[in-house]
Amino acid sequence: MSPPNLKERFAALIAAPSVSCTQAHWDQTNRPVIELLSSWLGDLGFVCETQEISPGKFNLLASYGSGPGGLVLAGHSDTVPFDAPLWSGDPLQLREADDRWYGLGVCDMKGFFALIIEAVLPLLQQPFRQPLLILATCDEESSMSGARALARAGRPLGRAAVIGEPTGLRPIRLHKGVMMERIDILGQSGHSSDPSFGHSALEAMQAAMHELLLLRGEWQREYQNPLFNVPQPTLNLGCIHGGDNPNRICGQCSLEFDLRPLPGMDPQQLRAAIRDKLQPLAEARQVQIDFAPLFPEVPPFEQAADAELVRLAERLTGHAAEAVAFGTEAPYLQQLGCETLVLGPGDIACAHQPDEYLQLSRLEPCVNLLRELITHYCLNPAR
Repeated sequence: MSPPNLKERFAALIAAPSVSCTQAHWDQTNRPVIELLSSWLGDLGFVCETQEISPGKFNLLASYGSGPGGLVLAGHSDTVPFDAPLWSGDPLQLREADDRWYGLGVCDMKGFFALIIEAVLPLLQQPFRQPLLILATCDEESSMSGARALARAGRPLGRAAVIGEPTGLRPIRLHKGVMMERIDILGQSGHSSDPSFGHSALEAMQAAMHELLLLRGEWQREYQNPLFNVPQPTLNLGCIHGGDNPNRICGQCSLEFDLRPLPGMDPQQLRAAIRDKLQPLAEARQVQIDFAPLFPEVPPFEQAADAELVRLAERLTGHAAEAVAFGTEAPYLQQLGCETLVLGPGDIACAHQPDEYLQLSRLEPCVNLLRELITHYCLNPAR
């Protein structure tokens, strides 16, 4: 039984809602997307394994052929939340206009799975000497729990892995890490007429922020990578909450910040450096300071420039491998022994935005590129 055509596959995937979000009222199961992919791939002869990572959240690993090595084509099955009134049409209905397909997930990145199927269809009558694995993960847009579970399980996958995030069909071999952290300071409230009545959490936080910015300066002097548009690590003080009235010494203050380390920077060492600054500050200010991640970090990612996959992708695309600031699941696949690259047809500039789109001119080049990769790793492997 043949699967729906390419446009019908895109439309079906877009119509299957799969928002993941840290806010419970937005968060949804990705089961409909996983069931669609399992049905289509199963009909083509793939062996489909579905794993429930948490209630209502699933990973899919579909394999064609067997044995060691082979190629993993990977992506996430979820999307970010959406502001429906800001879209020109229904976000969950594929719409064609201006030589583009519009819809939530068409670019980032459910549409990639439809393109994989298009690429593999004419190859299925040939013998696969090494396997093709298609991986669809859950919750990449929130906790990355699907990829983290895969890495924890430690099961080897393929020799090479390509993640179809939106890169404009340019190969990406480096990205920064993503750390989202929180500092909570508990002081002692009191009447503002006499500072000795309390210990200001807000003033302690001001001192903590000063230390963070000093650390940022040190890290930016020590670490630089010219391959990135922003060549230094960044630290953004994102939001702060504290106090309740002008005439009360502030008793509690919280800060959330975002830290983007470069490859070669260890998130645990960065946290240790921050703690070393906060501990003496807490003692001096007579406050309690709690410092912890909001979410587990996404590690920085770097694939060696001379890796077989990097050189092959550069030859096939005509572009030298680049670096991006956004995080992906690449470090987790790399931990499983795959040479890993991020390479997909969408544009990051329209991801997470109303009227997310994919240029129709990218469809055929992406399909041809995927077909070349499958041929290289699965049909005619060098080893």
